[in-house]
Amino acid sequence: MKFGMRVWGGLRAALVMFAVVGAASLAAGIVSTPVAAQTVSSIVVEGNRRVEADTIRSYFKPGPNGALDAGRVDDGLKALIETGLFQDVQITRPGGKIVVTVVENPVIGRIAFEGNKKIKDEQLTSEIQSKPRGTLSRPMVQSDALRIAEIYRRSGRYDVHVTPEIIEQPNNRVDLVFTIEEGPKTGVKVIEFSGNVAFSSYRLKDVIKTHESNLLSFLGGNDVYDPDRVEADRDLIRRFYLKNGYADVQVVAALTEYDPDRKGFLVTFKIEEGQQYRVGAVDFQSTISGLDPNALRSFSRVNVGSLYNVEALEKSVEEMQIEASRRGFAFAVVHPRGDRNFDAHTVSVVFAVDEGPRVYIERINVRGNTRTRDYVIRREFDLSEGDAYNRALVDRAERRLKNLDFFKSVKITTEPGSSSDRVVLIVDLEEKSTGDFSVSGGYSTTDGALAEVSVSERNFLGRGLFAKASVTYGQFARGYALSFVEPYLLDYRVALGLDFYQRQQLANNFIAYGTKTLGFSPRLGFQLREDLSLQLRYSITRQEITLPTTLANCNNTIGGSQVGNNFLPFNPTPAFVQANGANGAVDASGVGLFCFSDGEASLPVRKELANGASIASAIGYSLNYNTLDNNKNPTEGLLVDFRQDFAGLGGNVSFLKTAVDAKYFTPLVSDIVGIVHMQGGILNKVGNTELRMLDHFQMGPNLVRGFAPNGIGPRDINPFGTQDAVGGTKYWGASLEMQMPFWFLPKEVGLKGAVYADAGGLYDYQGPTTWTATNELTTPQNSNCIRPTQTPPTAGTCTGLVFDDSKVVRTSVGVGLVWASPFGPLRFDYAIPLTKGQFDRVQQFRFGGGTSF
Repeated sequence: MKFGMRVWGGLRAALVMFAVVGAASLAAGIVSTPVAAQTVSSIVVEGNRRVEADTIRSYFKPGPNGALDAGRVDDGLKALIETGLFQDVQITRPGGKIVVTVVENPVIGRIAFEGNKKIKDEQLTSEIQSKPRGTLSRPMVQSDALRIAEIYRRSGRYDVHVTPEIIEQPNNRVDLVFTIEEGPKTGVKVIEFSGNVAFSSYRLKDVIKTHESNLLSFLGGNDVYDPDRVEADRDLIRRFYLKNGYADVQVVAALTEYDPDRKGFLVTFKIEEGQQYRVGAVDFQSTISGLDPNALRSFSRVNVGSLYNVEALEKSVEEMQIEASRRGFAFAVVHPRGDRNFDAHTVSVVFAVDEGPRVYIERINVRGNTRTRDYVIRREFDLSEGDAYNRALVDRAERRLKNLDFFKSVKITTEPGSSSDRVVLIVDLEEKSTGDFSVSGGYSTTDGALAEVSVSERNFLGRGLFAKASVTYGQFARGYALSFVEPYLLDYRVALGLDFYQRQQLANNFIAYGTKTLGFSPRLGFQLREDLSLQLRYSITRQEITLPTTLANCNNTIGGSQVGNNFLPFNPTPAFVQANGANGAVDASGVGLFCFSDGEASLPVRKELANGASIASAIGYSLNYNTLDNNKNPTEGLLVDFRQDFAGLGGNVSFLKTAVDAKYFTPLVSDIVGIVHMQGGILNKVGNTELRMLDHFQMGPNLVRGFAPNGIGPRDINPFGTQDAVGGTKYWGASLEMQMPFWFLPKEVGLKGAVYADAGGLYDYQGPTTWTATNELTTPQNSNCIRPTQTPPTAGTCTGLVFDDSKVVRTSVGVGLVWASPFGPLRFDYAIPLTKGQFDRVQQFRFGGGTSF
């Protein structure tokens, strides 16, 4: 028995050993021996309908001996699966053969979107990867659903739900339908700032692009939560602090939280301001032989005692580096250093000029411009292929490209060139729409109701040209205008502008006559510096007066023939005019003042009418200095405009007109902005040509608020006439204003209040005062028809009498409401004149505004 057990145990051990050895041998044979010595040509493909068998076999790469081992078969299997053409791939080896069985993905017949109202099908189709007539990939479909949801979130709809549905069709085809539940718009409900002491939250909301939602948010889009915009706002806040002397500022975080109760986001910017610094000292150093650092001193915008301003520092570095390049030091690099004195709160600035690496630009590659021509982009660079690489010039080019407003984004990066001293500039652009069609409407107390239709294109034909056509039709003003601008005339940075216009001003409550003006004006613009520009212009205009016959007929109602309620034209004899005044009065002066007894227009107006159309051919120029921090809503800076025009190059009009307008903005306290506005002008006679009334300055609320249009200055005060304002040759004006927000209202409402005091004057009329013509008795016995201090005389004293009191200073105080509304800028003013001329006309309330929709 024991023997038998031992025999069985030995037999069992032998069997186990045989099985182990056999299995090992079989495994070794599978790994190391070619699969039945199969080759690619002997692979059997099953289940394929659209994909060719040879195409499937091509994914199996044989070894050097032309045979396929298990590893190569496995690689082919993975490659087939990665193509996305098949739902399933199976490999079997019956009888030593390789059989590849595939289940093909169906073909997409059509792609549809249901439930989408805010985003069009075309936009969604361009964003997804699945395409009609392409193969269906379920992972890709899920990715497309996520992409659609992301598009909606970018537009502010975070409650969006996207459900893909696959509808099977015959012949292994499917329809792909994305069902979209858009959900309500998800906006930013609250924007808060923590850690800010120097600047109020109200002020910082002016700095950032993201706004809080309000009742008028549907007219804009900045209240929509966009994480990229919020991140950009962090940098805007940081730049704002750095500009105002806070060199240690850190915007630690921008925290966003979705509030389901408010159905919107709460955004909080955490700020660590640090302390404010001023410039303690400014020094210049150079390690480049032959380059005197003091030669760059005049290009510094950083001054001792001023607030430490990073923007001024950066502009100084840019201008110094460009100047060094002009002086022949192409590789000079200016490095600013700042040594802080924490106790004195000052920064000592050192501009160090060193020799930079000798690197040249090999190529400038522009990408992303599908419409804009390459040369429109390249001409914004002050360097080209082969020039020395200058980072300051590259930064300037990027800023110029952004200022064109042709692109959503502009980014210039560098890549290594063909050698160590070569770089390639990569200009990545994303274009945006540059055409505008607008229908504008407005109303003001001066011009009445007004409407305008305009079509403009900032990048006409992709060549960087500007073109605009507009038509205006209103209660008292009508016309059209055509404008064209070529910003680079003959490839120079000189802008050529062409303007053609026709305007008609109708008689209204403020003027008894109308005017028709037809004009053409070419102009050249030069950007002398970033803050200084020059414009040269020529203009030729044809202008004429329009006046109803009843205001120009020198007609006496007593002597005129009456038809119904109308009086026929009648030119009385001198004797008749002297003897027949209103109510039978007799004009004993012999002057003929009764010519005005039925309400004729003033003598200068009727003389313009009798002389017919005038042609003015004039040349002029403008100098504009602008350091405003924001052109639309400035809080700091200076804007000065100086203009001169000389008429007399042909035509029948001659004069020299000079005007200056200056506005200074400065922040006061607690978000209050102070504005100082100064203006003045003078009109000079040239040669022996008489000045026209129409050439004179006409002033009203544009000089001193509280007065009517054409309500200030010299006026024909004849008691029987229309008492028209005739204008003056000299004017001056000064205004002090404070604008303050309404802190109890949301910032996004855009309402501000204003209080102001104005002073000014218009005087020295030099137009016609006498006129001798057939059937008009206008030659006075007293040759001096201008009586600066005389009150209206009795009838017969002087025809064409003008009251012109230069001793009177017009002043007023008032309050205003300024609304940066979605309908356009609106302003309401109520002003009370404190001092005025005896015959000035007052208009205490004034309103003006407009919109585009």
